[in-house]
Amino acid sequence: MSTSRITLNDGSTIPQFGLGVWQVPDAEAERVVADALEVGYRHIDTAQMYGNEEGVGAAIAKSGLARGDLYVTTKLNNNRHDRAAAKESLRVSLDKLGLERVDLFLIHWPLPTQYGGDFVSTWEALLELRDSGLTRSVGVSNFQPDHLDLIVDKTGVAPAVNQVEVHPYFANEDVRAATARHGAAVQAWSPLGQGGGELADAVVAEIAARYGKTPAQVLLRWALDRGDIVFPKSVKKERLAENFDVFDFALTEDEVGALAALDKGEPGRQGPNPDTFDWIP
Repeated sequence: MSTSRITLNDGSTIPQFGLGVWQVPDAEAERVVADALEVGYRHIDTAQMYGNEEGVGAAIAKSGLARGDLYVTTKLNNNRHDRAAAKESLRVSLDKLGLERVDLFLIHWPLPTQYGGDFVSTWEALLELRDSGLTRSVGVSNFQPDHLDLIVDKTGVAPAVNQVEVHPYFANEDVRAATARHGAAVQAWSPLGQGGGELADAVVAEIAARYGKTPAQVLLRWALDRGDIVFPKSVKKERLAENFDVFDFALTEDEVGALAALDKGEPGRQGPNPDTFDWIP
């Protein structure tokens, strides 16, 4: 079983389904990624902030898979937004991952209240890294519509992806629309929500029963059917396999709409607000 691929605005392609390793300790990351690769995952999403690039790299090195069969994303840490630091940080990440280049490098957070509000120069640093061959594609994460507009206006280059919080309780439609307007793909983080609310929602449960699937599988299918890229996280092999088992059914337009109708707007947001998030480690 394999996932579909989406063509990005730079001509490269990305698997629509992958594994996220947020909050997976480095000591566990090798085992978790190895299990995921055995299940069939070929897209791994990590970040400098996660502190587990070495474990991810160890699993990749031992997998025996050809480099071209794997898609690897990492993200710029919030304390590396200065141009020189941003560029050097990717070289450090590549050493930890044991790779000559990553497939996608993202600005993890825009941090509009830090660094004098200058995330444009950080974006320019990523473009230079792409041009130097250290990453195939570059993108952003948690960028609001005005953040996207600014970097495109100043550089003329749109990100390949915008990785943002998206799930039925927080559909984030304004950001999804702005991302699409710039020709970028949406990557949905936290596609299962947090705290279990959507997994226990009656609408989700009804659709899951209809297909003989779990609520988690329905939420993942919803994101895929809307065209988003998803990368759920789990440290258990059986759950990794369950999450991956979403390619033998599709939701109807009415079902996609019923889940979209669960949107709570801003109260449904479960992660930080990108307009105010300012944490620097």
